[in-house]
Amino acid sequence: MTTRLYTHPIYLEHITPPGHPERPDRLKAIARVLENDGFGALDRREAPRADVSAVRLAHPSDYVERIEGAVPEAGIVRIDADTSMSPKSFEAALTAVGAAMAAVDDVYSGVAGNVFAAVRPPGHHAERDTAMGFCLFNNAAIAARHAQKAHGAEKVAIVDWDVHHGNGTQDIFWSDPSVLYASTHQMPLYPGTGAVSETGVGNIVNAPLPPGSGGELFREAFNSRVLPAIDRFQPDLIVISAGFDAHQRDPLAEINLVEDDFDWATGQLMERAGRFADGRLVSLLEGGYDLQGLAFSVAAHVGRMMKG
Repeated sequence: MTTRLYTHPIYLEHITPPGHPERPDRLKAIARVLENDGFGALDRREAPRADVSAVRLAHPSDYVERIEGAVPEAGIVRIDADTSMSPKSFEAALTAVGAAMAAVDDVYSGVAGNVFAAVRPPGHHAERDTAMGFCLFNNAAIAARHAQKAHGAEKVAIVDWDVHHGNGTQDIFWSDPSVLYASTHQMPLYPGTGAVSETGVGNIVNAPLPPGSGGELFREAFNSRVLPAIDRFQPDLIVISAGFDAHQRDPLAEINLVEDDFDWATGQLMERAGRFADGRLVSLLEGGYDLQGLAFSVAAHVGRMMKG
């Protein structure tokens, strides 16, 4: 099984304010760790830029136009207290969408067994018509819609293990039984959504974790809620919103996972992808703000994907 990696230099040109946790150094740290000898077989590709029309798979036209119209000629403009744009941010966001869509194409065509996309800006907080939480466009949601539109996917599962709940993905698919959204996340924590009682039309499965949780509670949440939901749903494709800010080193939350926890969760989802989806699994980078914790966790995640 070939594992493909998508990234692009444009992601480094999405500039955030000084001291902002979602910074270009994140992708530099990932690039360094994936240069190690163990990743020699990784099929490395430059991410394509999506057409603006592709964003409309998950966001309305007026929202897309509003984001494009907010791009500054110089400097940084704030969309909200956490989310900002620089002159290249819109192009970076379109290239993040392009990576997500290309990853879906690859696993459906069979040129790759699974794909990891190291992208910026992240996407899972972007609601249908609201940018927030460092996110402009919802990469995972667009990937799911693209799989349905271009490849006839009937059921797509999005599994989100970022430490922050993916309110945007939940918002977009709240009433859509063709997409399962399953999330583990710290609660209480930004953005304040993700309670067990939030179930959509039965397609939303939240497994909140209290502050201080470690690998044992994380795995229990997977085993008791996330994995049974996938087994019932039997998806044609699994998309991971792969945030690594639940790592014990991360400064933005209080969950204490280690690299082996991400390795284990990756293996569990690969097993389900093999059982239900001919192995089709796409992983999209979301959060992760301690550079060492992020790099080592991505190495464990991608290393597990490469084992097939």
